[in-house]
Amino acid sequence: KRSIFLTVREGRSLCGMLHLVQMYPPLTDFLSSGLYRWAGDANTFDGDDYIEVVCSPSNPDGSIREAVLKSKSGKDIHDLAYYWPQYTPITQMLAHDIMLFTVSKCTGHAGTRIGWALVKDKEVAQKMSKFMEQSTIGVCKDAQLRAAKVLGAVTDGYEHQLATAAGGDANLLFHYARRKMAHRWCALRAAVAASGIFSLPNEVAGFCTFTKDTVTSNPAFAWLRCEKQEVEDLESFLRENKIITRSGTKFGADQKVVRISMVDTDEAFGIFVNRLAAIK
Repeated sequence: KRSIFLTVREGRSLCGMLHLVQMYPPLTDFLSSGLYRWAGDANTFDGDDYIEVVCSPSNPDGSIREAVLKSKSGKDIHDLAYYWPQYTPITQMLAHDIMLFTVSKCTGHAGTRIGWALVKDKEVAQKMSKFMEQSTIGVCKDAQLRAAKVLGAVTDGYEHQLATAAGGDANLLFHYARRKMAHRWCALRAAVAASGIFSLPNEVAGFCTFTKDTVTSNPAFAWLRCEKQEVEDLESFLRENKIITRSGTKFGADQKVVRISMVDTDEAFGIFVNRLAAIK
């Protein structure tokens, strides 16, 4: 779905931000290429030959990220899986050399397993296509058609809305999803306040050029920290309270922080906030 290893040249290092997508390091190690190695946090990397993976908004904390390293021989890959209006204000039109997207975070159709890349360099794009062909024997046509139909329905909805004098956004995907995410974040912050032992990142607001208004970010994941000194392993502590999370250690952080999904079903999310609020 996301081929990020093709532009690596001999001797280069693959590195990312501290809050990195947790599968990048094991996938890099699994491929065992002699052309590159995983070099860890870009903030601590020392060298000129590299590929920096920039995940923005960040997975897991939802913050907006930019490339850290600056070198003429280095390359950036921008993973923009979460750069959609329901998660963050769309503040500018991006035009990086390599930008990765996915249907799963755009519309929620994760099972379709379709992603795409916008690539400026034709040669790099051809290499990416060749890699996908060799590693997957081609992308499933059924999945491609389904994704095209879903994305077409989303864009048709907005084109129809703009062409209608009455307007209205009740049935528009990004507007609906943003309201849903905002409601969930409001419920989560209320649960954290009721518990009194947890904290969340501060809200970040910005003017969204897509929706033409100022909105707060509503990340797909919550970066939850425990302020209780005796709780050293928050993942295990929450599991004891029947809440399943992913430890911060999987994302380059410590054990007192966890990542929690904000995009589960309404029923599961309701159970989660009620259980979290009850923890003292």
